[in-house]
Amino acid sequence: MSTERHSESVENYLKTIFLLAERWEGSVGVSALAERLGVSSPSASGMVRKLVDAGLVDHARYAGITLTPAGRASALAVVRRHRLLEMFLVTELDLAWDEVHEEAEALEHAVSDRLLDRIDTRLGHPRFDPHGDPIPGRDGSMPEVHARRLPELRYGEGGTLVRVDDTDPEVLRFLDAHDVRLGDRLDLLTRKPFEGPFVVRLRRSRETRPAAADGGAEHEWGPTLAAALWVGGEEPAAR
Repeated sequence: MSTERHSESVENYLKTIFLLAERWEGSVGVSALAERLGVSSPSASGMVRKLVDAGLVDHARYAGITLTPAGRASALAVVRRHRLLEMFLVTELDLAWDEVHEEAEALEHAVSDRLLDRIDTRLGHPRFDPHGDPIPGRDGSMPEVHARRLPELRYGEGGTLVRVDDTDPEVLRFLDAHDVRLGDRLDLLTRKPFEGPFVVRLRRSRETRPAAADGGAEHEWGPTLAAALWVGGEEPAAR
Protein backbone atom coordinates (compact mmCIF):
# COMPACT_ATOMS: atom_id res chain seq x y z
CA MET A 1 0.00 0.00 0.00
CA SER A 2 1.78 3.12 -1.21
CA THR A 3 -0.08 6.37 -0.51
CA GLU A 4 0.92 9.97 -0.03
CA ARG A 5 1.73 10.70 3.59
CA HIS A 6 0.11 13.65 5.29
CA SER A 7 0.82 15.60 8.46
CA GLU A 8 0.35 13.84 11.78
CA SER A 9 -2.78 15.89 12.47
CA VAL A 10 -4.36 15.01 9.13
CA GLU A 11 -3.47 11.34 9.55
CA ASN A 12 -5.05 11.31 13.01
CA TYR A 13 -8.28 12.82 11.69
CA LEU A 14 -8.51 10.40 8.75
CA LYS A 15 -7.77 7.40 10.94
CA THR A 16 -10.31 8.48 13.55
CA ILE A 17 -13.03 9.02 10.96
CA PHE A 18 -12.33 5.54 9.60
CA LEU A 19 -12.37 3.93 13.06
CA LEU A 20 -15.60 5.61 14.12
CA ALA A 21 -17.30 4.59 10.88
CA GLU A 22 -15.87 1.06 11.21
CA ARG A 23 -17.12 0.58 14.75
CA TRP A 24 -20.52 2.21 14.39
CA GLU A 25 -21.17 1.50 10.69
CA GLY A 26 -22.07 4.87 9.24
CA SER A 27 -21.05 8.43 8.62
CA VAL A 28 -19.33 10.32 11.42
CA GLY A 29 -20.59 13.46 13.14
CA VAL A 30 -18.34 16.39 13.99
CA SER A 31 -19.18 16.17 17.70
CA ALA A 32 -18.26 12.48 17.87
CA LEU A 33 -15.03 13.19 16.00
CA ALA A 34 -14.14 16.06 18.31
CA GLU A 35 -14.87 13.97 21.40
CA ARG A 36 -12.73 11.05 20.21
CA LEU A 37 -9.80 13.35 19.37
CA GLY A 38 -10.15 15.45 22.50
CA VAL A 39 -10.57 18.75 20.64
CA SER A 40 -13.31 21.37 20.48
CA SER A 41 -16.09 21.09 17.93
CA PRO A 42 -15.00 24.33 16.21
CA SER A 43 -11.48 22.95 15.85
CA ALA A 44 -12.81 19.70 14.40
CA SER A 45 -15.08 21.60 12.01
CA GLY A 46 -12.16 23.69 10.80
CA MET A 47 -10.04 20.63 10.09
CA VAL A 48 -12.91 18.87 8.35
CA ARG A 49 -13.25 21.84 6.00
CA LYS A 50 -9.54 21.54 5.17
CA LEU A 51 -9.95 17.81 4.52
CA VAL A 52 -12.88 18.54 2.22
CA ASP A 53 -10.78 21.07 0.30
CA ALA A 54 -8.00 18.48 0.02
CA GLY A 55 -10.41 15.92 -1.44
CA LEU A 56 -9.99 13.54 1.49
CA VAL A 57 -13.50 13.65 2.99
CA ASP A 58 -17.04 14.58 1.99
CA HIS A 59 -19.20 16.56 4.39
CA ALA A 60 -22.57 17.82 3.22
CA ARG A 61 -24.37 20.37 5.37
CA TYR A 62 -26.28 18.70 8.23
CA ALA A 63 -24.87 15.32 7.16
CA GLY A 64 -22.09 13.15 8.48
CA ILE A 65 -18.47 12.97 7.40
CA THR A 66 -17.40 10.23 5.00
CA LEU A 67 -14.00 9.42 3.53
CA THR A 68 -13.40 9.82 -0.19
CA PRO A 69 -11.48 6.99 -1.93
CA ALA A 70 -8.25 8.97 -1.46
CA GLY A 71 -9.08 9.63 2.18
CA ARG A 72 -9.93 5.99 2.82
CA ALA A 73 -6.66 4.82 1.26
CA SER A 74 -4.70 7.19 3.49
CA ALA A 75 -6.68 6.15 6.57
CA LEU A 76 -6.12 2.46 5.85
CA ALA A 77 -2.39 3.06 5.51
CA VAL A 78 -2.28 4.61 9.00
CA VAL A 79 -4.48 1.86 10.47
CA ARG A 80 -2.18 -0.77 8.93
CA ARG A 81 0.88 0.84 10.47
CA HIS A 82 -0.81 1.15 13.86
CA ARG A 83 -2.08 -2.41 14.08
CA LEU A 84 1.11 -4.03 12.79
CA LEU A 85 3.07 -2.02 15.35
CA GLU A 86 0.74 -3.18 18.11
CA MET A 87 1.25 -6.79 17.06
CA PHE A 88 5.02 -6.32 16.96
CA LEU A 89 5.10 -4.73 20.40
CA VAL A 90 3.09 -7.57 21.93
CA THR A 91 4.70 -10.55 20.20
CA GLU A 92 8.31 -9.37 19.88
CA LEU A 93 8.74 -6.99 22.82
CA ASP A 94 6.28 -8.65 25.22
CA LEU A 95 4.29 -5.52 26.03
CA ALA A 96 0.84 -6.06 27.53
CA TRP A 97 -2.17 -5.46 25.29
CA ASP A 98 -3.23 -2.46 27.41
CA GLU A 99 0.16 -0.79 26.87
CA VAL A 100 0.60 -0.94 23.12
CA HIS A 101 -2.09 1.46 21.88
CA GLU A 102 -0.36 4.66 22.99
CA GLU A 103 3.05 3.42 21.86
CA ALA A 104 1.68 2.59 18.40
CA GLU A 105 -0.05 5.98 18.25
CA ALA A 106 3.34 7.67 18.47
CA LEU A 107 5.25 5.29 16.21
CA GLU A 108 2.68 5.06 13.40
CA HIS A 109 3.62 8.49 12.05
CA ALA A 110 7.36 7.82 12.05
CA VAL A 111 7.79 4.23 10.84
CA SER A 112 8.88 3.94 7.22
CA ASP A 113 7.12 1.72 4.69
CA ARG A 114 10.33 -0.27 4.32
CA LEU A 115 10.55 -0.99 8.05
CA LEU A 116 6.84 -1.76 8.21
CA ASP A 117 7.22 -4.37 5.46
CA ARG A 118 10.07 -5.96 7.45
CA ILE A 119 7.86 -6.04 10.56
CA ASP A 120 5.00 -7.59 8.55
CA THR A 121 7.30 -10.29 7.22
CA ARG A 122 8.81 -10.94 10.65
CA LEU A 123 5.34 -11.45 12.11
CA GLY A 124 4.26 -13.78 9.30
CA HIS A 125 1.76 -11.35 7.75
CA PRO A 126 -0.84 -11.38 10.56
CA ARG A 127 -4.45 -10.63 9.64
CA PHE A 128 -5.48 -9.38 13.10
CA ASP A 129 -3.82 -7.39 15.87
CA PRO A 130 -3.66 -8.35 19.59
CA HIS A 131 -7.14 -6.92 20.21
CA GLY A 132 -8.72 -8.80 17.29
CA ASP A 133 -8.83 -5.74 15.00
CA PRO A 134 -8.30 -6.59 11.32
CA ILE A 135 -5.02 -5.45 9.78
CA PRO A 136 -5.39 -3.96 6.28
CA GLY A 137 -3.31 -5.66 3.61
CA ARG A 138 -0.73 -3.86 1.52
CA ASP A 139 -3.34 -3.55 -1.23
CA GLY A 140 -5.87 -1.95 1.12
CA SER A 141 -7.98 -5.08 1.47
CA MET A 142 -9.54 -5.60 4.88
CA PRO A 143 -10.06 -8.99 6.56
CA GLU A 144 -13.72 -9.46 7.41
CA VAL A 145 -14.84 -9.66 11.02
CA HIS A 146 -18.18 -11.41 11.51
CA ALA A 147 -19.06 -10.27 15.00
CA ARG A 148 -21.46 -8.18 17.04
CA ARG A 149 -21.01 -6.26 20.23
CA LEU A 150 -22.06 -8.32 23.24
CA PRO A 151 -25.15 -6.19 24.12
CA GLU A 152 -26.45 -6.68 20.56
CA LEU A 153 -26.94 -10.41 21.14
CA ARG A 154 -30.30 -11.79 22.14
CA TYR A 155 -30.54 -13.37 25.56
CA GLY A 156 -29.50 -17.00 25.20
CA GLU A 157 -27.06 -16.32 22.37
CA GLY A 158 -23.35 -16.76 22.66
CA GLY A 159 -20.15 -17.13 20.73
CA THR A 160 -16.41 -16.59 20.74
CA LEU A 161 -14.77 -13.41 21.95
CA VAL A 162 -13.01 -12.26 18.78
CA ARG A 163 -12.39 -8.55 19.32
CA VAL A 164 -12.01 -6.00 22.12
CA ASP A 165 -12.08 -2.22 21.79
CA ASP A 166 -8.61 -0.92 22.61
CA THR A 167 -9.36 2.74 23.33
CA ASP A 168 -9.85 2.27 27.10
CA PRO A 169 -6.83 0.66 28.80
CA GLU A 170 -8.90 0.15 31.95
CA VAL A 171 -11.13 -2.29 30.07
CA LEU A 172 -8.08 -4.23 28.87
CA ARG A 173 -6.56 -4.27 32.34
CA PHE A 174 -9.83 -5.54 33.81
CA LEU A 175 -10.01 -8.37 31.28
CA ASP A 176 -6.35 -9.21 31.89
CA ALA A 177 -6.84 -9.26 35.68
CA HIS A 178 -9.82 -11.60 35.27
CA ASP A 179 -8.05 -13.83 32.72
CA VAL A 180 -10.46 -13.09 29.87
CA ARG A 181 -8.87 -13.68 26.45
CA LEU A 182 -9.73 -13.71 22.78
CA GLY A 183 -11.02 -17.19 21.97
CA ASP A 184 -13.02 -17.53 25.18
CA ARG A 185 -16.71 -18.40 24.98
CA LEU A 186 -19.27 -15.80 26.12
CA ASP A 187 -23.00 -16.44 26.54
CA LEU A 188 -25.33 -13.51 27.18
CA LEU A 189 -27.84 -14.77 29.73
CA THR A 190 -29.86 -11.72 30.80
CA ARG A 191 -29.58 -8.18 32.12
CA LYS A 192 -30.36 -6.87 35.57
CA PRO A 193 -33.37 -4.51 35.79
CA PHE A 194 -33.21 -0.73 35.40
CA GLU A 195 -30.36 -0.70 32.87
CA GLY A 196 -28.22 -2.80 35.19
CA PRO A 197 -25.25 -5.02 34.35
CA PHE A 198 -25.32 -7.78 31.77
CA VAL A 199 -25.18 -11.33 33.13
CA VAL A 200 -22.65 -13.32 31.12
CA ARG A 201 -21.38 -16.86 31.31
CA LEU A 202 -17.66 -17.16 30.56
CA ARG A 203 -16.01 -20.38 29.43
CA ARG A 204 -12.26 -20.01 29.07
CA SER A 205 -10.61 -21.47 26.00
CA ARG A 206 -8.52 -24.55 26.67
CA GLU A 207 -6.58 -23.87 23.48
CA THR A 208 -5.00 -20.78 25.01
CA ARG A 209 -4.90 -22.08 28.61
CA PRO A 210 -4.47 -25.88 28.45
CA ALA A 211 -4.82 -26.25 32.20
CA ALA A 212 -8.14 -24.41 32.29
CA ALA A 213 -11.07 -26.43 33.57
CA ASP A 214 -13.66 -23.67 33.57
CA GLY A 215 -17.16 -25.06 33.23
CA GLY A 216 -18.65 -21.62 32.81
CA ALA A 217 -18.84 -19.09 35.61
CA GLU A 218 -21.42 -16.30 35.56
CA HIS A 219 -20.30 -12.68 35.68
CA GLU A 220 -22.08 -9.33 35.87
CA TRP A 221 -20.47 -6.82 33.53
CA GLY A 222 -21.50 -3.18 33.20
CA PRO A 223 -22.63 -1.59 29.92
CA THR A 224 -19.27 0.04 29.14
CA LEU A 225 -17.38 -3.23 29.46
CA ALA A 226 -20.02 -5.24 27.61
CA ALA A 227 -20.10 -2.77 24.69
CA ALA A 228 -16.32 -3.11 24.26
CA LEU A 229 -16.55 -6.87 23.60
CA TRP A 230 -17.24 -8.35 20.16
CA VAL A 231 -18.63 -11.87 19.86
CA GLY A 232 -18.50 -13.94 16.68
CA GLY A 233 -20.02 -17.26 15.61
CA GLU A 234 -23.19 -16.63 17.57
CA GLU A 235 -25.31 -19.62 18.45
CA PRO A 236 -27.81 -20.47 21.21
CA ALA A 237 -26.15 -20.91 24.57
CA ALA A 238 -26.23 -24.38 26.08
CA ARG A 239 -28.77 -24.59 28.88
